[in-house]
Formats: sequence, C-alpha cells, structure tokens
Amino acid sequence: MVEIRLTNSRTRRKEVFTPIDASDVRMYVCGPTVYDRAHLGNARPVVVFDMLFRLLRHVYGPDHVRYVRNFTDVDDKINAAAQARKAAGAGGSLEELIRARTEETIGWYHADMAALGALPPTAEPRATDFIGQMIAMIGILIERGHAYAAEGHVLFRVRSYRDYGALSGRSVDDMIAGARVEVAPFKEDPMDFVLWKPSDASLPGWDSPWGRGRPGWHIECSAMSHELLGDSFDIHGGGIDLQFPHHENEIAQSCCAHPEGGFARVWMHNEMLLVEGKKMSKSLGNFFTVRDLLDRGVPGEVIRFVFLSTHYGKPMDWTEKKQLEASKAIRKMAGMLGMRGTEFLTGLEEGKPLNSVVDALADDMNTHGALHALDRSTLQLAYRELDLIDIIPDIYASQRLLGFDLKGHPEAWARAIQHDETMGIVRSRAPSTKPELLVDLEVRMVQLRAEATSSKNFSAVDALKAALTAAGVEVRMSKAGVELLPGPGFDPSKLEALK
Repeated sequence: MVEIRLTNSRTRRKEVFTPIDASDVRMYVCGPTVYDRAHLGNARPVVVFDMLFRLLRHVYGPDHVRYVRNFTDVDDKINAAAQARKAAGAGGSLEELIRARTEETIGWYHADMAALGALPPTAEPRATDFIGQMIAMIGILIERGHAYAAEGHVLFRVRSYRDYGALSGRSVDDMIAGARVEVAPFKEDPMDFVLWKPSDASLPGWDSPWGRGRPGWHIECSAMSHELLGDSFDIHGGGIDLQFPHHENEIAQSCCAHPEGGFARVWMHNEMLLVEGKKMSKSLGNFFTVRDLLDRGVPGEVIRFVFLSTHYGKPMDWTEKKQLEASKAIRKMAGMLGMRGTEFLTGLEEGKPLNSVVDALADDMNTHGALHALDRSTLQLAYRELDLIDIIPDIYASQRLLGFDLKGHPEAWARAIQHDETMGIVRSRAPSTKPELLVDLEVRMVQLRAEATSSKNFSAVDALKAALTAAGVEVRMSKAGVELLPGPGFDPSKLEALK
C-alpha cells in the first residue's frame, strides 16, 4: 500500500499517516458560513481537501473514506441578511427567510465548487440540524465543571483544559496579552468563550436549559464531528485562519466532553490566499468570488490548476500571469488525450494513475510535483514517444486523480482530429514497403510541427529532422503534411534510437 506522509499542524512535523481504521478513514473539514457567494479564499481549502479526499479514496478505496464538511447556517451575518429582506417587504417568518437565504447560498456554493472539480463530501451537515446534539454536549461540559451558565449565556472555562494552546503553540496568558478578547462582566476569565448565547424575539432561537438562545460558533463543529465521525477520527482540516481560536476551542470542548476519545489525530491547515501579492480586500479592489472568475470566462480547471501549483502549506498568490500559464498547461494536458485520434478518444477509459503522480501526492500533498510529473516534457523524458502514446489511459487516470476530466476539452478533440487527418495523409502516401516505425515517425513529426507552430519553438522539429537525415531518411515537409522516405544510405537500425 502507498505510504502517505502528512504535515501534522499539532506536532509541527511530517508524519506517516496511519488511520485508526483503514476500512473507515474519517476526515472533517470546516465548511463555509452560508450568507453569500464563496470568494476565492474560501475555495482554496475546498480544493486542498478535495485533493486529499481523492488521494485517500485512491489508496484505501472509495467505500472506505468518509469526508464531512459542514455548513454554518447560524450566524449574525445570515440573520442580518434575512432581516434586511424582511424589512424590504419579503413575506414569511424570520426563520423561513433565513432558511431560504441559506438554501440559495448552499446552491451557489455547490455549483461553484463543482466547477472547480471538487467531489461532493460524504456528508454536509447543517448546524441547525444538530442543535440538540450541541445542547447535549454543553450539558456534559457543565456537569464536568468545564463550562458555566451566566446571564443566559454558557461559557467554556478555558483554564479547565490544561492543554489549551497546544495547537497554536501559545499559552493562555500570552493569548490574553496579545489578543482582542470580548470583555463581559459575566465571564470568569477573559479567555472563556461562548457555547450558548441568548436570543431575543428578533433573532432565531431554540429552547434550552439556559433559556431561548442559539449556539456559539465553536460548539457546532465539535457536536457535528462527534455525531458523524465519533470520539476519535483521523484528520481535521481547514484554513490557517481557523487554527486559533476556532480549532483550539474545538479541541478543548471535544476533549473535555469526550475524554475517552482523542478527537482528531492529524490536523492540517492550508495557508492564506493573496492576489497579486496582496491580501484580498474589497478596499484594495482585488476581492472577487469564484463566480466572478467563472463569469469572466476563466474555466474552473484553470482555477484548480493555479491552486494546485502551490503547496497547500505555503501562501498562494493568484496572479494574472499564473492564470495564463495555467490555461496553457490545461490545453497541453487535454491535447495529450487526443494523441491517438477521435475513435480512441471517444472510448477512452481510465487506466492506472502513474506512480510518479501518486508518489508526489503521497508526499504531503505535493500537488506541484504531481502536476510536473504529468507535464508533456517530463513524460517525454521518462518514456519513449510510442510508449507515451500507449499509456494515455494512465495519463487520463492521473489527470482524473488530480481532479481534471479533460476528455471533452476542445484541445483534446482538436489534437484527435489532427491525428486522424495526419494518418489519412500518411496512409495515402506511404508505400506498402515503408517500415512501420517510419510511418510512426511521420505522425510524430506532424505533431511536433503543430506544437512548434503554436509555441514558435522549432528546436524539437529541427532535432528530429537532423536525426532522420543522419539515418538516411529523406524528409519532405509541406503545408500538405510530412512524408519520410528511405533515401540513399538508409539505415533502419538508426531509427531505433528515435523511438
């Protein structure tokens, strides 16, 4: 079995991934708060952990991996959006307006993430469907002395959990000194955080032992992950901005409520996203959503390629230059699928992903290395041209593993049609006595000419022509095509080196 190594944010080192149960690998990733369109930064963790989901499915089997990503549909921004609709004259109760808004936003999210090639998770729980479990967990924390009720609120006693701060690497006192914490008279300690808060008549709420109210943000993920994945599971992921306080608080709540479990064994965080070297901000005019890019005509495959070009653990800079480079790379990837013609492309099915691609992904999700392994020039160094043509099903499987399904891409079909036309020219001109390898080399020369015409780099064409001439081959090139004929001094043995 492939050995996967992942950087664990909690231990701050790369470790061999060993699942608790290889027949039931479990991963939880914090999802979006559904009040508006997903911006580009929201999309990065989706692509990062979709890639990990794909790798785990490849190694352990699709039926042995569970991936949970939640929707936060209890939030002040959602409430404000619903209240604005109600003030504008929309009919229905506040709860109905909130539900309509979140349903609409979830629909947008699904469509936008699907455009980026993201697989749907195994489960996508909504916070509002797990209020009962949250109330139960809060009750356990109170019983065990880790939480307390005060003025309609319930707060977690941070100092009751001695390992608080282990994930982010900071002590509680350092956090108080360097962080902005909400000062409230009912708090026992400035670092204590809200598990439950009261709701008035203008806000959505649920009945609880502490009065009508709604949950704090952090308890949501603890309750949902426990309900769906158990006391202990394998991987917890999210953006680096969630490491503190959200993930730190999740650990404290979950380990205090369910000390018999270990909560998440591996923590993974993707770094932030920049735009042209700057933090994305509406004030800078560099803020845009995934839908903005799609509507501008940027294909989802291109957006995904840019994301995968940078390791998840490093800040990713979205630039116009990277977008253009990704577009060219996608066209090249698609073109390789059409190298054997339209009939082959029509029936193309997945083979087995290349070891070089799988090995790169297994090395702490080295997606840049995986993309490099699939580049045409890299493959040409590793395989003879005719062998490369033979492994197109494996190339296709490798692309699919990375989340690219380019079988229907226009460039794939353009290359396939070009191949068919070339073969028609070759077959109509080739004498029956011509060596088969010479016919294959004619096809190769036509393909190289087409690529050179696009790139304006004819070095590969010139090199092949010189090698053919040295083998005694007469090279005839015209607008109509390429014809290779045995000439004086023709030595077939010299063609073997050109395979």
